[in-house]
Amino acid sequence: MNSIDFSEQLLGMEKSLQKYAYRLTSDNAEARDLVQDTFLKAILNREKFIDKGFLKAWTFTIMRNTFINNYRHTTLQNTRCDRQDDSFQTIQTISSDSDSPDSAYSVIEINQKIDLLKDTFRVPFKMYIAGFRYKEIADRINLNLGTVKSRIFLARKILMNQLST
Repeated sequence: MNSIDFSEQLLGMEKSLQKYAYRLTSDNAEARDLVQDTFLKAILNREKFIDKGFLKAWTFTIMRNTFINNYRHTTLQNTRCDRQDDSFQTIQTISSDSDSPDSAYSVIEINQKIDLLKDTFRVPFKMYIAGFRYKEIADRINLNLGTVKSRIFLARKILMNQLST
């Protein structure tokens, strides 16, 4: 694909890219910036694109990766390290509600609700929130992978219903 065809196809996707960018950012100005960044990266890396009719997928992947990288960069910019007495302490500059008494109560309440689940739901759910993957859970408690996924999904649903009332 020559550079003129590439550019024309890229510009033809502008509306689709704009919609996707807005879904990622929820802000029109940021979405426009993200589309421009995506166009720039796509044009600069045109030689890496292998013409097999997947320009749209390739471009959307560039956009998603750009958004993720920008988000990570922004998160790092909002965190600073303070070095005192040879010890490092990370200080979040953006306040979070996780330190409030209300959130501590909700964590306790959530754990109590989890403990009230039937064993068939509680065991795989606790393993999942402890960091086990679905396959690991299935192997450890001798269940099918689909059964484990279903039980974790149902446990979430039960917990959401119990905590919303």
